[in-house]
Amino acid sequence: MPTRPDRREPHCIGPRPVGLILTGGGARAAYQAGVISGVIELLNPGRVTNFCNPFSIIAGTSAGAINAAALACGAHDPQATIDGLVRLWSGLRTGMIYHADGPRLLRTGLRWFGMLAAGWLMPSIRSHQPRSLLDNEPLGQLLEDTLDFDRLRSNLAEGWLDALAITASGYSTGEHITFFQARGGIKPWRRSLRQAVPATIGVHHLLASSAIPFVFPAQAVLVHGHTEWCGDGSMRHLAPISPAIHLGAEKIFVVGTSYRDETHPERRSIDPQYPSLAQIGGHALFSIFQDTVASDFESMERVNSLLALLPPNVLKSHSLRPVRTLAITPSRSLDELAMAHYRQMPRAARTLFAVLGVSSRSGSRAGAALISYLLFEGSYTQALIELGRADAMSRADEVHAFFKETPG
Repeated sequence: MPTRPDRREPHCIGPRPVGLILTGGGARAAYQAGVISGVIELLNPGRVTNFCNPFSIIAGTSAGAINAAALACGAHDPQATIDGLVRLWSGLRTGMIYHADGPRLLRTGLRWFGMLAAGWLMPSIRSHQPRSLLDNEPLGQLLEDTLDFDRLRSNLAEGWLDALAITASGYSTGEHITFFQARGGIKPWRRSLRQAVPATIGVHHLLASSAIPFVFPAQAVLVHGHTEWCGDGSMRHLAPISPAIHLGAEKIFVVGTSYRDETHPERRSIDPQYPSLAQIGGHALFSIFQDTVASDFESMERVNSLLALLPPNVLKSHSLRPVRTLAITPSRSLDELAMAHYRQMPRAARTLFAVLGVSSRSGSRAGAALISYLLFEGSYTQALIELGRADAMSRADEVHAFFKETPG
């Protein structure tokens, strides 16, 4: 574990490394900004300017990777950073994430239709196949304009941050790849179908981690000198807590984006219609982004229980340590919240999703799950931020207890 510099600011949280885990979820990741905003207010009620970053290790996946990078680049001033992140999410428009104008969406749709309808008859068409349903070029430009990766390097060098980890999924190898940038002697690790790669993290890593399959295009990233086409890091991500622990975290704070029960069994129809493409797509995205943190927590608790039975000298000799955890997830369905703001989406995008089967008719929630991930409009993201903030505040005692420094 890297040694931390001697910082004597009066409002620093303490020397024990706390890892922050931010999971995926597309537009749902605005909820994470609300939770972190609430946590920072609880820890820094006076908004002092020399308040220290409470998260020394930050790990993110998919849209959570974007939030993670923003927090890491601003680790020297967490209060101003989270304020800026909230403003960014609050002011979003769909066109700032992907092209949502009629001509572009029509062109992409026609290319998909042509590929599906005639690709088997005309092999030459396959060489011009579309790479994704939506073009997220605006997101790349937004990240370039917003994030200061030079400041990230300074934060690591000056000890405001110990490590940043971004996870993507390799289409070529099938491996989960955690790109990490850290200070100190952190060695790369490898597990079954998982590997960690030291890297100078940039926008292309974030675009790779957030490349939702079929929705956004894959991103080429160098891995050990070879090109790997990468997609969303939430795919088959069974150990989301692992990178933070490998990087030295002794406590883990997780912000998820999945409501505890998005299946809504009480709404099941006796004779449902055949599912639309939007329903199937929404279910697929839910399966990709479904937080596996709960099962990872259960495994960790079992390990912690076993470690509690061992004497301290044995733990020290084998470099073993218990890891304390706390998770905050949405207290209400984000599907329902998204449909309340669906009409704010650009008309061309609504038309595309209507063709796929999304319906906002009174009492209908068809395609709501899909929209909850792709609705990048300020009214929805602001509602997510408010929910996240309220959820953090409702657990104030747990938050204070978690961050309170204890001998260890």
